[in-house]
Amino acid sequence: MNVSQTRCAICSTCTDVMSVSPSGTAPLRIATRPSPQARTQARAVADSIEAATGSVCELVFVESTGDVRADVPLHQMAGQGIFVKEVQRAVLDGRADIAVHSAKDLPTEGDPGLVVGAWCARRDARDALIGTTLSGLGNGATVATGSARRRAQLRAARPDLAFVELRGNIGTRLEKVPEGGAIVMAVAALEILGLTAKIGELLDPSVFVPMVGQGCVAVEHRFGDGRVRDALAAIDDEPTRRAVETERAFLAVLGSGCSLPVGAHVDKSGTITTFLAGADEPGAKSIVMQADASDPDTSKLVAAELARVSRRELAGR
Repeated sequence: MNVSQTRCAICSTCTDVMSVSPSGTAPLRIATRPSPQARTQARAVADSIEAATGSVCELVFVESTGDVRADVPLHQMAGQGIFVKEVQRAVLDGRADIAVHSAKDLPTEGDPGLVVGAWCARRDARDALIGTTLSGLGNGATVATGSARRRAQLRAARPDLAFVELRGNIGTRLEKVPEGGAIVMAVAALEILGLTAKIGELLDPSVFVPMVGQGCVAVEHRFGDGRVRDALAAIDDEPTRRAVETERAFLAVLGSGCSLPVGAHVDKSGTITTFLAGADEPGAKSIVMQADASDPDTSKLVAAELARVSRRELAGR
């Protein structure tokens, strides 16, 4: 097997090893953001495909709107999809064959030209505090997070806390722990980069309900591309697919453009826990619900009904 190196189109220093099949079969080109987390999870997808099918893979780096506008708070950007649209476009216009995303970033209203071919086996879906524990935060301590959901859940548990925005890649965020305070991060992101030793406290997902799809990597391909479809079928994890698609059914009823603090998580027993708050502000009403979603024939219906009930409860009806 011949091996060559190509320089990343975004970064002038990093390289990625690409193999060329001796049979002459074109490599599968995997589009991903260039951040360390995205790059590492895309490389893991490539390794899984190569191990399962023998197909050679290479990475194609694409900057997203969310990467370019790293100084803008997430809630000020329009709707979902700010971390995926440019990566999807690379597949749609033929620069790549596969798009790799953190599933939590993927809008529920997909592009009609793309199909999710694999939901990769889920890592730990929980959130974690970095810097200290929840009980270790003093009165009025500062927590840094760019997530409206995380702010709403922490306010419910600790109304005294103050919040500041947090953006940037994993390394940048880990350097921004406020003095005497904490930051909140997804455990899966820390797992991917081998940084779980930084965790101060794992947050209970039945209280601090994770974002829809958190901990899962979603892999898309062009509709009708049989070669890629078959390759991705080999790495699709059925339990993760059922759980994440159930969570996404909750969000779909609320709408992909929902700007309210929202979360949903299906645990290994099939119990779904959902969260919806009326606003990203102190004193906002929030609704947490649980139901049995273990039956694959009805799980999405259960999730959709929880969304409708949550919305009615928030409206006081």
